[in-house]
Amino acid sequence: MKALNQWMVGCNFIPSTAINQLEMWQADTFDPGTIDRELGWAAGIGMNTVRTYLHDLAWEADAAGFKQRLDKFLTLASRHGIRPLLVIFDDCWNANPNPGKQPAPVPGVHNSGWLQSPGSAAVNDPRQWPRLERYVTDIMTTFGRDERILMWDLYNEPGQYGQEARRLPLLRAVFEWARDARPIQPLTAGLHSRKDSFKELNEFQLATSDVITFHNYQDAADLTDEIAVLKKFGKRLLCTEWMARPDSTVAECLPVFKREQVGCINWGLVAGKTQTIWPWKSPEGAPEPAVWFHDLFRPDGAPFDPAEIRLFKELRK
Repeated sequence: MKALNQWMVGCNFIPSTAINQLEMWQADTFDPGTIDRELGWAAGIGMNTVRTYLHDLAWEADAAGFKQRLDKFLTLASRHGIRPLLVIFDDCWNANPNPGKQPAPVPGVHNSGWLQSPGSAAVNDPRQWPRLERYVTDIMTTFGRDERILMWDLYNEPGQYGQEARRLPLLRAVFEWARDARPIQPLTAGLHSRKDSFKELNEFQLATSDVITFHNYQDAADLTDEIAVLKKFGKRLLCTEWMARPDSTVAECLPVFKREQVGCINWGLVAGKTQTIWPWKSPEGAPEPAVWFHDLFRPDGAPFDPAEIRLFKELRK
């Protein structure tokens, strides 16, 4: 965990030309030119990590090609001084992922095409888990000693959409599969809800993660309070999702992370097909918001708010 001795700052990254994880990783739509350019913008403001989602169906369709593309991504990131945190599974948004050509974005809708991995049907059917175990084992065995990788985030926001109790078995299993591969990088799964119904999940994540990761889209006061609580567990901290204007802002929250020396990975870099400049539950056809919800740059590299970019650069000196 030597890299975590420095202050880690980054963003959740998908190239602006991809609507979801499959469009990012499938052979026909993998876009190293855009990835290289946009990672360069991230590095230019002082970012030294990104959090990027993989997808089990990209591996299942073309395991060898998928791993080649992942290696290419890691090479590009390394050239920019960026060590990614890679996400294995995800409970958010569309529950029925399918490989192949992905849909066009629904105008104005936040993350209209984002995909769960592996999806609710597979999560809740242990008969499908041998396939998932092969996926985790292959990826972790191939890349588990790769020093270009900062960390593995094994399961993003398990228990979304009222599925708290049904997600713990797979979460336990994926930690076991990952440990069996003996990676050199830390393993984690981030806290994302303080509801009572997540108590068992949260306790497992706190106890089992090598680094405590968490999501906080609230204001600076709430963020400060949560950091104080999590520091009591005596592990390193990394906030893997934050920045949701107008509540969670660069101006107010980035200095908190700097002061507390807690790593931070905001949601989004470049406005693109994920359409996360619009807020959650934005209606179809909504006009571009005057205040973006997520993301820092327009597709041409112009910042949404130059003051935010100046602050990233200043605090990363």
